[in-house]
Amino acid sequence: MLTKNKVLLFVSFFASASCLFAQSDQEIKFDAPATHFTQSIPLGNGRLGAMVYGNPTKERIVLNENSMWSGGVENPNRDDASQHLPKIQRLLKEGKNKEAQELLQSYFVSAGKGSGYGNGAQVKFGCYQIFGDLLINWKDSVRAVSDYKRTLHLDKALAVTEWKKGGITFKEEVLTSAPQNTIIIRLSANKAKSLNFKVLLNRKENTKFSSNRNTITMTGQLPGGDGDLGIRFAGYTKVIAVDGKVMAQNNGLTIEGATECILIFSAATDLNWPTVEKRGTDPLPVVQKAVNAASKILWTVLKNKHIADFQSYYNRCKIQLTAKQNATVANLSTAERLVRFAKGESDVTLPTLYFNFGRYLLISSSRPGGLPANLQGLWAEEYQTPWNGDYHLNINLQMNYWPAEATNLADCHKPLVQFTEQLVKPGEKTAQAYYNTKGWVAHVIANPWKFTAPGEGAEWGSTLSGGAWLCEHLWQHYLYNPNQEVLKQIYPVLKGASEFYKGILIEDPKTKWLVTAPSNSPENSYKTEDGFVGQTTMGPTMDMQIGRELFTNTIVAAKLLGLDADFAATLEQLKSRLAPNQISTKTGGVQEWIKDYDETEPTHRHVSQLYGLYPYDEINIIETPLMVDAARKTLLRRGDGGTGWSRAWKINFWARLADGDHAWKVLKGLLAPAFEIKDGVYKMKGSGSYPNLFCAHPPFQIDGNFGATAAVAEMLLQSNGNNSVIRFLPALPTNTDWSEGNVKGIRARNGFELNFDWDNHKLTKAEIISKTGTECYVNLPEGMNVYDANDKKVNVKSAGIDIVMFPTQKGIKYEIK
Repeated sequence: MLTKNKVLLFVSFFASASCLFAQSDQEIKFDAPATHFTQSIPLGNGRLGAMVYGNPTKERIVLNENSMWSGGVENPNRDDASQHLPKIQRLLKEGKNKEAQELLQSYFVSAGKGSGYGNGAQVKFGCYQIFGDLLINWKDSVRAVSDYKRTLHLDKALAVTEWKKGGITFKEEVLTSAPQNTIIIRLSANKAKSLNFKVLLNRKENTKFSSNRNTITMTGQLPGGDGDLGIRFAGYTKVIAVDGKVMAQNNGLTIEGATECILIFSAATDLNWPTVEKRGTDPLPVVQKAVNAASKILWTVLKNKHIADFQSYYNRCKIQLTAKQNATVANLSTAERLVRFAKGESDVTLPTLYFNFGRYLLISSSRPGGLPANLQGLWAEEYQTPWNGDYHLNINLQMNYWPAEATNLADCHKPLVQFTEQLVKPGEKTAQAYYNTKGWVAHVIANPWKFTAPGEGAEWGSTLSGGAWLCEHLWQHYLYNPNQEVLKQIYPVLKGASEFYKGILIEDPKTKWLVTAPSNSPENSYKTEDGFVGQTTMGPTMDMQIGRELFTNTIVAAKLLGLDADFAATLEQLKSRLAPNQISTKTGGVQEWIKDYDETEPTHRHVSQLYGLYPYDEINIIETPLMVDAARKTLLRRGDGGTGWSRAWKINFWARLADGDHAWKVLKGLLAPAFEIKDGVYKMKGSGSYPNLFCAHPPFQIDGNFGATAAVAEMLLQSNGNNSVIRFLPALPTNTDWSEGNVKGIRARNGFELNFDWDNHKLTKAEIISKTGTECYVNLPEGMNVYDANDKKVNVKSAGIDIVMFPTQKGIKYEIK
């Protein structure tokens, strides 16, 4: 018999256990200050970013602003390139790939220096780079630090660092406020007048600093390339101290004897996105206005407004695995969890923590009206970021946005939609210069200056499907949010990309198929019988898959809008003649090129020939079972390793193949620690995840985080294919960690939002909320039925094996039980 005290103890225990469970998938934890960027805490409001190192002696907070780009607008097109196109195409038709490639590498490159071979900070292409550092140098740097902990609270977008020194508990709280367009830092201590430190802003180049009373100002101008001046930038910091003194000294601020301090920072540039041809206003008054406005608001109000804004995005979708979690996990740092997990120990909430972190990063780096998330989101500590921190269009930028629609972040997708629209006009000039055709094209590399030309190296930079791949995202945005206004907005972009594809197709003399030429399979090489290793070819498989998808989507859009019937009919004819998917007689896998060439690198990181499996869906279990088998052989041959983003893509592939166990195997590989710590020294090592869960390319590249977030959603719900059939738990791993759980707020195509639960690996109940009133197609589990809002059984129509269809009303919730 339970006594009153035992009941209270029982309730308290389970309340505490529930709290620990929640924290283990909502917190990224550290037990020491960061010594490297990949140990720091990322914060962002879509425009401003911060990386918190959490050092209680000499704190460093990296500052970012997403328009902090060197370089400038240029004409990167070679006007003579199209003169050589007929000869290149003729040589390819004759099987003279080597000669064609030599011509291509001479003429199908950018007119200028391109990306500077990934080092473009000083050339016109430019480079995304660090804004600066905010440094906090504590006066007491001698006494030992104890009880240190640093935590990123994902659900609040708040970084909290706590430590003890000399018997006093100190706390640093950092947030990036979207409502106030500022980065806000609160420093406090549990003993009055214990805060003594100096604040500095720092940047190594192109900057001037000044301090006055309780403010620090930084201004500067980046190089515009080729000796020109680039964008102007400004940063502004104000310190508000409770008690104590604030004194301006040597371009910094000294704070003495304060009980609490609020540091408010803002940054801006005069890059005028999207009209980058014209400069914006002076950034200094802009940041001063933002800081001064925020300084008049109480900390609690600032914090609550920030949390409310962030949670308006974050709380839309949630995934929980509810199998029993090991209680020890709650006390471990995230780095310790990764190491422990790699040794085979169970950690039920680690994959959902990674999922939550991916959504957190997208909300933090991509907000409506701003630039899209780049190769590092918006976080960078370098003046020359890896690969310029640019927008790679042969998978990386697109992968950044794979989770946007499915995880209920359509708003965060809009920067990519706008970015794609902005590439159309410059892409039309590039299409004329290189291919002498209508429509628009973008190749592999892009930047805020709207660069659409091939790169400086044709062997990788001449991939011509970048713009068409971006169009896939416009169509997905429509599928998840089906309405005429979205369709009207995206149709001209789709039509232009289709006009380009239409204009570049040539007939392969042997097969009579229509193919793109010249092109390549991104960053990969083939070997011919005479030993030639090349990249240039006709009709690589991915080009053909993207072409079929683009034509299909454009045709459907034209019909729905009642436009361009003749153009749509032409696309129908062309689509039927595009080179089909082929199965290699050498490997049994999906053939990557139009000919069955030998592979130079069987485990290459790109698996471009499976674009038709994911993100496109023309390779699927129902319609193309033989090609599905070939796709599986391709993946087994490629292997489960590779760069971080490559592993993320493979998880999505295995999810589409309904192989949850293999998807889980690759996901575990992505969660492998990409670091080692020996004798207290931290070192990055290999692919996987860093202590702050950033994905290792290596080095850090954020697309793996986003790709794996999309993959977790894909394992739990799919809605691709004809009629966008909703399929629950299509790739659920069979291990016990995934045996039970629930999903809230996940999205399906055709405008549906879903909540569902499962137990013992089987769906137990589901809710489908119709956002647009379209017909709903569902793969209905055996023994379950659909009920309307009045709990009345819905009459459904059969639409295939185990698939039913029923009409819906906008705003109505339907139950499956």
